[in-house]
Amino acid sequence: MKKSAENMANYLDVLNEEQRAAVEHEGSPLLILAGAGSGKTRVITTKIAYLIAERGVEPWSILAVTFTKKAANEMKERAVALDERAADAQIRTFHSFGSWFLRKYAEAAGLSPSFTVYDDDDMATLLKKAVPSLSQKEVKTAAHQISLAKDYCLTPDDDLSFIGSEFDLNEIYREYQKRLSATGNADFGDLIMLPYLVMEKNPEIASYIHNRFKVIMVDEYQDSNIAQYKLLQKLSGIEDGNNCYVCVVGDDDQSIYHFRGAEVENILSFPEKFPGTEIIRLERNYRSTSKILEAAEEVVKKNEKRLGKHLVADKGEGSKPVLTFLPDATSEAVFCSDLIQKAILDGKGTYSDWAILYRTNAQSLAFEKEFIHRKIPYVIVGSLKFYEREEIKDALSYLSLFANPRDEISFRRIINKPTRGIGEKTQDKILEEASFLDNDGQPALKNLIETTKACSASFSKKAREGAEAFVKVYESLSSLLDGSASLSKFVERMIQDSALDEYHRAGDEIEGTGRLQNLQELINSAVVYEGTMEGLLSFLDSINLDRTLDLQNESAQNDSDSAVTLITLHNTKGLEYNKVIITGLEEGVFPRQDKVGSDLEEERRLFYVGITRARDELYVTSTGKRLMYGSWQFMRPSPFLREASSAFTILGKKPFGFEVKKASSPLTFGKSADSVFGKASGAAAYGSSVRGSESGAYSDPYSLAEKWKKGLKLYHDDYGYGVITSSSINGAEYVIEVAFENGGKKKFLPAYQAKSLQIIKDM
Repeated sequence: MKKSAENMANYLDVLNEEQRAAVEHEGSPLLILAGAGSGKTRVITTKIAYLIAERGVEPWSILAVTFTKKAANEMKERAVALDERAADAQIRTFHSFGSWFLRKYAEAAGLSPSFTVYDDDDMATLLKKAVPSLSQKEVKTAAHQISLAKDYCLTPDDDLSFIGSEFDLNEIYREYQKRLSATGNADFGDLIMLPYLVMEKNPEIASYIHNRFKVIMVDEYQDSNIAQYKLLQKLSGIEDGNNCYVCVVGDDDQSIYHFRGAEVENILSFPEKFPGTEIIRLERNYRSTSKILEAAEEVVKKNEKRLGKHLVADKGEGSKPVLTFLPDATSEAVFCSDLIQKAILDGKGTYSDWAILYRTNAQSLAFEKEFIHRKIPYVIVGSLKFYEREEIKDALSYLSLFANPRDEISFRRIINKPTRGIGEKTQDKILEEASFLDNDGQPALKNLIETTKACSASFSKKAREGAEAFVKVYESLSSLLDGSASLSKFVERMIQDSALDEYHRAGDEIEGTGRLQNLQELINSAVVYEGTMEGLLSFLDSINLDRTLDLQNESAQNDSDSAVTLITLHNTKGLEYNKVIITGLEEGVFPRQDKVGSDLEEERRLFYVGITRARDELYVTSTGKRLMYGSWQFMRPSPFLREASSAFTILGKKPFGFEVKKASSPLTFGKSADSVFGKASGAAAYGSSVRGSESGAYSDPYSLAEKWKKGLKLYHDDYGYGVITSSSINGAEYVIEVAFENGGKKKFLPAYQAKSLQIIKDM
């Protein structure tokens, strides 16, 4: 039933001025530049209903596409709630539309009418059949690169050198396409590229589509790739002078998926590619307070590639975001836990109000461990809990087998990972040979490594070579548990020698899961244990305790939805929380290492996205040192913090060289953590929690340089009076050289030897 004009007027009345202008716009192409929390979904759905009810547009002539099934379903439900006829509109994901199109024109696309769509695993299997000479790792890499080529709307005859050069990608792509065509099926990349190619080669089909769809709307346009842009251009018929109405909605400041093929240039160049475009900016934010939005703007305005907008908060000023400098990642986890628990004890909301955001999955471990021991309920969004991840389970299985060479489960998990030709039948043969009855007549297993070594002669050549290589690595690594180094060095060597790093690197490149960072975090967590069998057992015990406590916490939680959210910044897109903590704001962590130019701008947009997830409270943390590559590394604050410092209240000791911008209103710097957390909180002790420092005070090399300067006069009990003649930063340590009156020169590490050096003011 058609909604009355009066009802439609009511729907329009709830819109603000800019939203209503976007809904009522017609004629020229329209770019709705929708800021975070500005109500863009309401605008899209109201516009669909408005076109049907007020402009007489036939519902079936409307095509609206977005990127996720959830978003498409929500869009359709809300449009139908406004006008039931919207149910006949094509409101789909990009890929769903592609599938609809190819079903209709399967013959023109060279597909079977009953084609199926191959997923990533199917694609890899088919590619291996098409090019048998490729190794399993090369298959994964090539499949990923072929998918990327299709995202760029490129065929095997195009220049693919910018995508990959480790092998002849054009030829591999060509062989894959031959095999794929023979099956009559399509892969996911085809769902976008083939409709474009079909219309490009068949003008009569393109003409039919132009007559069918008079309105085309695209949501989240900043996330579109080149193939999707080309498809939109072809669907609209703008090149042929077609009068299709095109409306795209997006936010250039929230384009954060370049690693998936998204091109921010699509939205930046839309006015140029679609002549006559009008831009309407949705700048009224209904999510965050003005102080949070000020921080977001301070960050993103440093980007050069943006169309520009200024968000205005609808909900008031709120409190200023807090930037806290902490000694290390352990203190960071304690800080976050204190902050959350104090709010809960004070009766200020629930655990589900809180979200902790980080750049990489590996950063979740410190928070998981702290939350488990404090019984703070938590959920991880978009990834598995740390110890449930495949690469971590693999590494722990290797370590468990060193601790217990009769561990059948661990043995089965890693004996053929990476592939060594030792399949299940060969594994069964080893286990059968290793079975015996103990003194009590109970079944038991002999040392599985020794059994593998003993019976490998009866294996096939491939399995025998694989077994011998596995045994050799195991025996070589076993000899390293002699206490000569920390356990982290052993874990690192095990991951390298077993080729687990190589095995998971390929998956890392394709899936972007941070598998290698997760393995590195496991290495880091072993730093405090000795490289002995006792140290290994203690390490495994601590992990098993964490797992047990986690299960107990989950059971005690009784499926309550009140839990802290742990989530990567990329996964927060489209979400919002009352209270947000963004962690790890250090160079090399966020932004990631060696990010420059457009890549650095995308990292800055990612920070902007994180900030704008917060409704009421925002906290940002930066640590002075962090475990990286198995040892403590001193960290510099993220450059983003310098750019936006005026928007934050700063707690903790500011790092050496950290300049604070002048704020528009006075800020209180160096504020005591007690004033935020109260005396009972452990957060007040952050100035004295760094391991390895004789003084117990947090000092990075840059703050040490501020105190122990060249020319400073000193007295040492053994060497007498002297003066600092030079200084340097060696790795993560600040080193001074002192020339003494007796003619000798000595080097010192002030972080550890300050007690032996007395500063002399007058000599």
